[in-house]
Amino acid sequence: MRLANKVAIVTGAGRGMGRAISLHFAREGADIAAVEVNGNTLREVVEEVREQGRKCLPIQADLSQLPEIDRMVKQTLQEFGKIDILVNNAGVTKALGLFEITEADWDWMHSINLKGLFFCLQSVAREMARRKYGKIVNIASIAGKGYPGTSNAAYAASKGGVIALTKVAAQLLGPDNINVNAICPGVTRTDMFQRLATERARQRGVPIEEIVKAREETIPIRRSNTPDDIAMMAVFLASDEAANVTGQAINVDGGLMP
Repeated sequence: MRLANKVAIVTGAGRGMGRAISLHFAREGADIAAVEVNGNTLREVVEEVREQGRKCLPIQADLSQLPEIDRMVKQTLQEFGKIDILVNNAGVTKALGLFEITEADWDWMHSINLKGLFFCLQSVAREMARRKYGKIVNIASIAGKGYPGTSNAAYAASKGGVIALTKVAAQLLGPDNINVNAICPGVTRTDMFQRLATERARQRGVPIEEIVKAREETIPIRRSNTPDDIAMMAVFLASDEAANVTGQAINVDGGLMP
C-alpha cells in the first residue's frame, strides 16, 4: 500500500483519468477528496472509492472560480486535517481549427486548465509547506509539447503553460519538501476522447472507428492509453518511491512524442 494513511485531493475525479486515479489511490491506501463539477459522476466515484474501504469526501466545485478552490481546501482540511497529495486533473477542450477558436473558447479552456490549476496548486501548497511535505501531480498533455494531433491550439497553449508552471513550482517548492511533477498523456480513451473523435468523424463524414484507427496507427506501440495507464504513473509520482523526482513532465503516450 504505497499511499497508506495519505490524503489526496483529485480534481476532475468523476470520469476518465480522474476516476481511475481516485480508485488506484484508494487501492493503495489513500483517503480521497473527490472534486468534480458534475454531481452525478461525483456520486458514482465516491461510492466506488468507499467500496475500496477508504474514506471519500465529495466536493462539487467549479475550479475556474477562486472561492470554490478555497472552499475545496477548507472542506478537505476540516474532514481529514491534512493534505498530502494534490492531483490537478480537471481540464476541458473541444475540437477546433485554428481559425475557429474564439475569445470565449480561449478563456473557457485557460480558466480551468491553467488558471484553476495554478490556484489549486497555490492554495494546497500553502498547506503542504506548513507540514514540509507534499506531492503535486499536474495532468498536462503531449499537446503542451507540440503534438500536432491536439484538439486545438488554445488547449495546447494551456497545457504548455502547465508544463512550465510545473518546472517553476518544483524549484520554488523544493525547499519545503514538496515534489511537483506533470504527466503528459498521449491519446487516452476517455469520455473526452470519445467526444472529440465523434466530432472529428462528423466533420469529416467518416465513421468514428476510422478516426480512432488512424490515430492509433501513429503510436509506435500501436495502442492508445487507458485511464489506468495514467493512474499508475500518478500513483508512482504521489508515492515516496518518487521522493527524488521533481520538476518533470513525463510522457505516457506509447512512444508518440520523443
